[in-house]
Amino acid sequence: MSVDLTGVILAAGKGSRMFPFNEEYPKPLLPVCNQPLIEYQISMMREIGITKVFILVGTYGFKIAGALGRGERLGVELCYVEQGQALGIAHALGRLERYLTTPFLLFLGDIFFVTRDLAKLRDDFTARALQGVLAVKTETSTDAIRRNFAVVQSPEGLVTRVIEKPRYVVNNVKGCGLYLFDLQIFDAIRRTPRTAMRDEYELTDAIQILIDDGYRVGALDIIEDDINLTFPADLLTINLFELKRRGLTHLTGKAFRGAETTLTDSIVGNNVTVANPLELRNSVVFDNAEVQAAGCLNKVIITPERVLDLNYS
Repeated sequence: MSVDLTGVILAAGKGSRMFPFNEEYPKPLLPVCNQPLIEYQISMMREIGITKVFILVGTYGFKIAGALGRGERLGVELCYVEQGQALGIAHALGRLERYLTTPFLLFLGDIFFVTRDLAKLRDDFTARALQGVLAVKTETSTDAIRRNFAVVQSPEGLVTRVIEKPRYVVNNVKGCGLYLFDLQIFDAIRRTPRTAMRDEYELTDAIQILIDDGYRVGALDIIEDDINLTFPADLLTINLFELKRRGLTHLTGKAFRGAETTLTDSIVGNNVTVANPLELRNSVVFDNAEVQAAGCLNKVIITPERVLDLNYS
């Protein structure tokens, strides 16, 4: 028997390391092949039958709500909740307790995911009577595990330990910021202390409390790729990754005006004008940009406000 799920996306981060984009754009609205990052996550939820999604928002929540509306265009019902103080992921999730009455699928809203059969999280949760499932990736880079969290499992496939940003990596199983939880996670969150390392309430600590309380948490290796949107260069990386994954060499949006433009491994948004002959390589142009440059540009991100050269990042 399948379980009904609610969707949750944490999208309240300030994105201070995304300067200068954080001055105009919340990270979840930054474009990936001409579609906001957050819309990929909503589509993934809809594809496994989720029809209601709560989005936790912060300073730029009005921009996210303005772009997505109530979700009719995306085939779901969207509900927005203000985060308030920013005290870590566990604290942010705790803000949603009063609104959730079913198990829920949780995305961190600043990560681009490619998954293998996301529905397996739901199916495993139900089949093994779990209270949580962590989507994980078999990771070849120990540095990537150190930047995220490590997951240790028993021979029966239950999670025994989660280690936030481990200095000493014990295996190649990486947690990726995509989870399925039952409501018991909120009891664990209420008893989660602030960390000494970052003075925040870490979700990994709450998960460990859940496990230590005797609840059953599984892990499924369904993540093919996950790219965190942390720095401006990451936005270019995600776009070029998705362009290649689609088998394309370039992509242009609607109402593109630039007859003398040559595009190589580049994405151009909607309603873009290129005024002069231009060769654009390994670059992204946002919606509504007016490009005055001529000649050749490589590894740039162009918005209506600025041109950001990433060759020296």
